Amino acid sequence: MLNEELATIKQAIVNEVEGYEFYRMAADQAKSSGSKEAFLMLAEEELKHAEYLKLLFEKVKDGISDDIKLAFLSDPPSPNIYNWNKVDKDFLGLAMSVFGVGMQMERDAIAFYENARDNSTLEEAQRLYNLLIGWEKLHLEQFSQQYQIYKTDWWLKQGFSPF
Repeated sequence: MLNEELATIKQAIVNEVEGYEFYRMAADQAKSSGSKEAFLMLAEEELKHAEYLKLLFEKVKDGISDDIKLAFLSDPPSPNIYNWNKVDKDFLGLAMSVFGVGMQMERDAIAFYENARDNSTLEEAQRLYNLLIGWEKLHLEQFSQQYQIYKTDWWLKQGFSPF
């Protein structure tokens, strides 16, 4: 059973590192300092989650019952509320692409944690997965709202609107 949790944590670390690399790449493509800063904030958030998961993995891998319970009860770093006003409106296409991919990454993370929760018999792990699901849903909601704003702005900039 513990091996399944460890495999889940290892894959979650990989997922967070991939997110980090994606947002760093987006920051490198950004032309304005505001956009770069916003994407770097996203990258930093992913890195915090990866670091938390690495620490969790180290605590859980030894298999000591009390340590496992305590490890799963510790809270991951809270997601930041982002200031998307820093993203330069002149680069709406890039912003839409980044947020579109970001939304899919969040959906995939939600599905991943839901599957892990549903297949785990450890109550502590299920609580952790529920917490991570909630945070990924918060990110998805934030990204979706911002994507809609950028999409509307992009349509207007193109000289037509779907309305």
